[in-house]
Amino acid sequence: MSQTVDRALSILPLLAEGPANLEQVATRLGVHKSTALRLLRTLHEHGMVYRQQDQRYRLGARLFALAQEAVENLDVREIAHPHLIALNERCGHTVHLAVYEENEVLYIDKVESRYPVRMYSRIGKPVAITVAAVAKLLLADLPEPERRTLAERLTYPAYTPRSTPNAAAFLKELATVREQGWATDFGGHEESINCVGAPIRGTDGRVVAACSVSAPNVVVSAEELLSLLPLVRRTAEEISREYSGGAPVSAPVSDASQNPSQVTAETPEKKAEKSSS
Repeated sequence: MSQTVDRALSILPLLAEGPANLEQVATRLGVHKSTALRLLRTLHEHGMVYRQQDQRYRLGARLFALAQEAVENLDVREIAHPHLIALNERCGHTVHLAVYEENEVLYIDKVESRYPVRMYSRIGKPVAITVAAVAKLLLADLPEPERRTLAERLTYPAYTPRSTPNAAAFLKELATVREQGWATDFGGHEESINCVGAPIRGTDGRVVAACSVSAPNVVVSAEELLSLLPLVRRTAEEISREYSGGAPVSAPVSDASQNPSQVTAETPEKKAEKSSS
């Protein structure tokens, strides 16, 4: 029985390469045509494969439906949580996980800092969408027309002098985030709080969530926090890989991200040095 199941399952990746006839399937499996036909008929009965008019077989609609249902039922929070704890244990700072739902970016998980100075943020609470690193990551992945429409509809509160001032500036920042594959918030919401974040992607390369590390500058400087970005990105990549069932995950070709070792973001301190020189 196990050999039969193994052979039947071996047909699916074969047909994923493209339609194949009975002889091709039998040859690839190393079995007699009658055995291959029996396996194909069983898969056909369950909607896993479909026989075309030219007598070649391809993957069936039922298989795609099951895959889509499985993806929709994945709980990114459940998958990400152990990784967020590990990230927190390594860096000691507050770790967040966020998603984009119904025009809001929401925190869906949080691991508290080990330091006595804590951040005021709650699971289920919307983030400051125009400045938060996780928000930039999630919105940067939207299609350009949707991104532009949203940016023009938003208001831009001046939380601090470093807050994003308007739609044009926001769209420019989102374009940068989309290209480099990571985001920061250096005092954009609270002057004393800095944050670095990375995207979590599904099998199609699209961003499904974002994770970040945040810390007050009395605990760690913006530059020191930025040095944690490679660790944050590796964590996001590990979550992406597990969320996608172990499949290699990468951004769409047009969104190729920068190598973590090539980070050149400027902290507020560096910008101040440049402006004074």
